[in-house]
This record gives sequence, C-alpha cells and structure tokens, in this order.
Amino acid sequence: MLDHVSIGVRDIAAARRFYDAALYPLGYSCLSAGADSLGYGTGEPVFWVNRALRPVPADLDSGLHFCFQAPTRASVDGFHAAAMSAGGRDNGKPGLRPDYDAAYYAAFAIDPDGYRIEAVCLAPA
Repeated sequence: MLDHVSIGVRDIAAARRFYDAALYPLGYSCLSAGADSLGYGTGEPVFWVNRALRPVPADLDSGLHFCFQAPTRASVDGFHAAAMSAGGRDNGKPGLRPDYDAAYYAAFAIDPDGYRIEAVCLAPA
C-alpha cells in the first residue's frame, strides 16, 4: 500500500549514526545520502530521513511508530542492541508478543528525535 515513508529530524548526522546501526541487523542500509536526506532500504530507498526545521514533536502517547520487517529473531535482537548502542532508548526488549500473535517476536526503541520504531519477525522459532 505504501511506497515510502519520510520523517523529519533535527540532526541528520546523528540520525545517520543511529539508523545505520539500528537497521543494519535487519538487512537495510543507507542507499541514498545527501546533505539533508537519507534513504534506507534494500533495492531502493523506502524509509527516508530528512533534516527538518520543525520535526514532529515526540509524543509517546500519539500511537505513531514505524515497524521494520526482520528476517530472523536474531536480527530483532541485533536491531535492539544496535539501537541502544547508537543512542536510542529502550521501548520494549526483544521477545514474543503473544497478545499480537503467537509467533510475533519484536523489539521496540526510541530514536534520538523521539520517534518510536520497532522490528518484528513473524517466523516461528
């Protein structure tokens, strides 16, 4: 349904350090990098990070979050560890979320600008 998603950040260099690290374990990389924008994906950029004068204010109660597909449960673990090491904040350690689905294995983090992100693997162990 969606072709791509874009978010606005204050510091593009800090965002790059964070997203390069957090998305690497999931198999995603920065495919497009400019002074004011970054595009992440596999074959083509689908997640864009852009420098913005007025990024959306962080609001943990807004319900807004972005979920990235993970190929394995180990990659979900790697996503969470990398996000924490790269300046993110914990918003849910890796583990099963049986309330969502019996095979729903996910981890949650908050990026340096306050965006909530998730990695999920739906494959059985």
